[in-house]
Amino acid sequence: MSAQPLAESLVQSVDWLAVAPPTIAAAVALVVLVADLFLPEARKAVLGWVSVAGLAVATLMLLPLLDGDRSTFCLTGGGTRACSYTADHFTLVIQFLSLGGALLTALLSVTNLRDDERRVPPGEFWFLLLSSAAGAALLPASRDLATLIVALEVASLPAFALVGIRHGDERSSEAALKFFLSSVTATAVSLMGVSFVYASTGTLYLTQVAQRLPHVGGQLHTLAQAGVVLTLIGFAFKTAAVPFHFWVPDTYVGAPLPVAAYLSVVGKAVGFSGLILVTVVAFPSYADVWGPALAALAALTMTVGNVGALRQQATRAYSAVRLLAWSSVGQAGYLLVPIAAAGYARDPQKAIGSTVAYALMYGAVNLGAFAVAAVVGRSRALNRISDYRGLYAANPLTALLLAFFLLCLAGLPPGVIGLFAKVTVFSAAVDAGLGWLAVVMAVNVVIALFYYLQWTALLFRAPEGEPARHRVPAPLTAALALTGVLGVALSGAPQLVLRFAATGLF
Repeated sequence: MSAQPLAESLVQSVDWLAVAPPTIAAAVALVVLVADLFLPEARKAVLGWVSVAGLAVATLMLLPLLDGDRSTFCLTGGGTRACSYTADHFTLVIQFLSLGGALLTALLSVTNLRDDERRVPPGEFWFLLLSSAAGAALLPASRDLATLIVALEVASLPAFALVGIRHGDERSSEAALKFFLSSVTATAVSLMGVSFVYASTGTLYLTQVAQRLPHVGGQLHTLAQAGVVLTLIGFAFKTAAVPFHFWVPDTYVGAPLPVAAYLSVVGKAVGFSGLILVTVVAFPSYADVWGPALAALAALTMTVGNVGALRQQATRAYSAVRLLAWSSVGQAGYLLVPIAAAGYARDPQKAIGSTVAYALMYGAVNLGAFAVAAVVGRSRALNRISDYRGLYAANPLTALLLAFFLLCLAGLPPGVIGLFAKVTVFSAAVDAGLGWLAVVMAVNVVIALFYYLQWTALLFRAPEGEPARHRVPAPLTAALALTGVLGVALSGAPQLVLRFAATGLF
């Protein structure tokens, strides 16, 4: 008789609407992979537009989920209910960032593949991008450690191949190898940490781990501590926090420019959403461990990132991409501040809302900056900062957009959304009693102002010789328009971002 209730508890119904966004991205990836086998070379450009359409549909499928939290793949036996997949407010915000970022990357890639068609196979490229986007959309919904690790790898593994996909490019191969080695190391460390946590608590569900960790005693207590520390170290690799950032500059330079844009935004969304889930949801009882550790990592990361960006020479090859790479490391430090503050705060959800709001701002304007870099890179292959001198004389609208994006990243008007996001992060640190971290952030904001304003001023200087005209194809125009409109709209009503990001996260 006891077998019947046990069997019923293991039967899990699937809420297909809840899982629709990552499922659609994965399904379109399979369609593209199969279609690539049968389409002639002259017709393979259609795969790009199929991918763009698929990502747009996956993003739109977030709208029906706004009416309330939905969970699926739930275990209900033993009087408890734990779910592996939850589409709550936090999930939807990060899925919007991931799928929206992948959609803008796809628009950038349509032109990039057309320019580089001999070295980048289109079918494989679109399959890998869609697969990675599906993993990135799955991760914020994951509510058990096994699903979390699987989603992390589904997002990361295709990204290795995307970085090194250009045939015969030594820089691309070297970048892919560095990215692969660092990511594999992170995965190994995370898996060992997860196995230790499972061995000490007997469960993989995040909510159950949170309930059982404080009561682990005896010899298992040391094992649980080691598991928590190793899991956090693994996710620190994924967020490119210092000292686990060494792969970032070379990887961004070696990868195709749209892939670098994808890693800078969607890759960060993956790492930070995973870090939030394991700290705030699974390990709240160890806040006295991960709170100080993340505060120190935040200070170190923003300092090293901004100093690295400051040292970039304008005439060095690929200096524009390198500056954006180092800038992304510095921005990762800012994103870590509210997560660290959650370890000290009475209301961790409010602190996490600051990170989510900052991530939304950063995602929109950083993708816009990479879109402008893609425009300039079409005629200036070395993509040096000095190549942007006099851009206003040649392409006034493009120059104004880049200036706006850089001012948003710097936190200066008219980039009000950047200023607002930085203020919310400052507020989270001060409210948590981390005044020293707020001071470190203030110093780093001043450092960042120098190189952002220096680049912005260069756009409006008189060009040396005849200004180079940069033709902007329709897909690039669409990407620029979307990021520009989003940045301007958010600057007009910045309070909506924090309200949207912080309301009912978990």
